[in-house]
Amino acid sequence: MGFWQVGFGLAVLLALGFSEALLRSRGRSDWTPSIFMPRALVQKTDFRMPPVAQRYGPGNPASVPQGFPALFPVQTPARSDFRRPSQDLFGVQSKELMLGPVTKLTWSFPSLPEESQQPDIPFALRHPVPANSVAAQCGENSIYVAVMEDFFGTGKPLRSSALTLGSCTATGEDPSAQVLIFESELHGCGSIVTVSEREIVYTFKLLYTPQEASYGVPIVRSSSAVVGIECHYSRLHNVSSDSLVPTWIPYTSTKVAEEVFVFSLKLMTDDWRFERPSNQYFLGDIINLEASVHSYSHVPIRVFVDSCVATVVPDVTSVPRYSFIENNGCLVDAKLTGSRSRFMPRTQGDKLQFQLEAFRFQQPDSGVVYITCMVKVAVAATPTPSPEQKACSFSANGWVSVDDSDQVCGCCDTTCSIRGGSDLLLKGLNI
Repeated sequence: MGFWQVGFGLAVLLALGFSEALLRSRGRSDWTPSIFMPRALVQKTDFRMPPVAQRYGPGNPASVPQGFPALFPVQTPARSDFRRPSQDLFGVQSKELMLGPVTKLTWSFPSLPEESQQPDIPFALRHPVPANSVAAQCGENSIYVAVMEDFFGTGKPLRSSALTLGSCTATGEDPSAQVLIFESELHGCGSIVTVSEREIVYTFKLLYTPQEASYGVPIVRSSSAVVGIECHYSRLHNVSSDSLVPTWIPYTSTKVAEEVFVFSLKLMTDDWRFERPSNQYFLGDIINLEASVHSYSHVPIRVFVDSCVATVVPDVTSVPRYSFIENNGCLVDAKLTGSRSRFMPRTQGDKLQFQLEAFRFQQPDSGVVYITCMVKVAVAATPTPSPEQKACSFSANGWVSVDDSDQVCGCCDTTCSIRGGSDLLLKGLNI
């Protein structure tokens, strides 16, 4: 035990002696061994200048003043976590100057440019004025039409193939005047004939078809156009000035031959007193029709309806077509369809009334029906009606005549004889 105690005391003396000798050799009497930081490390702060922050680390160790004993190495701040600053082991705290308030940013996104408002401008849409480019002249049995090639009055002539009169192309052309010529008979070029109480009207259609339609392109720069042309002829005068041959024909026969007949086919009201103001009917309605003739002589006459055909266009030869009066006055609609169609009892010789149950064709959009009838007159002096001059209705008892002569209706189920020469006049009327 005495050996261990002697050794410990010797070590302490050696350490103290070494420290004293070192201090003496340096000539520093103001150093206190109990303080481990030299005075030179404490910096004075000048408040007139901003302090400079001193940072110490492994790459920037604290400077060692001269005369500092090598026995005590310079210590650097230890960092246990790189994300948090370590403690200042030397007790030296650095000061950082906080900057003043930052100037507010004045820059912003550029705004969209504003469009200037357009002032009110006086503007009026120009409507095209129809050009006076068509002229027509109606002759006794033909029509003459002149059409300017500048059809729309725009200064741009059209091709001659773009203009047609119905189904007819131009028959001539005047190059110097730039005029197309059309000429046709009154019954040609698809004309439509209508008959009223006082006149006969022939209607033609001048058609313009845009040329782009024939080029195979999907656009056009003009619209199709239709110009209606009508020729009116009075029915109240004799159009023939030829002398009667032979001149020895009796006066009464000559007077009958020159007689003027005015035919009409009208839609009548339910009481048969007035002409019906509307031509619209619903399925199941009864259509009242009256065929009449006005004569300017004292010769007694009797009117008959020889045939009637219904079509979807005003053309008796078109398809589909339905013939409901045929065989010289046989109303076959009741027999074919079981309808209520019939002739009404005759009240006077110059009128013949009959009823037709309303119908329509099976094709879509066939709401319009055109009725065309052939009306004729005969001298009322004939003792009994003939198979060519009759008005027969079909009923449960068979065929019945409106003139109380049912025997003339026997041919309605077969074929009646061909019309003889006793008929004075035959006329086609349509509604």
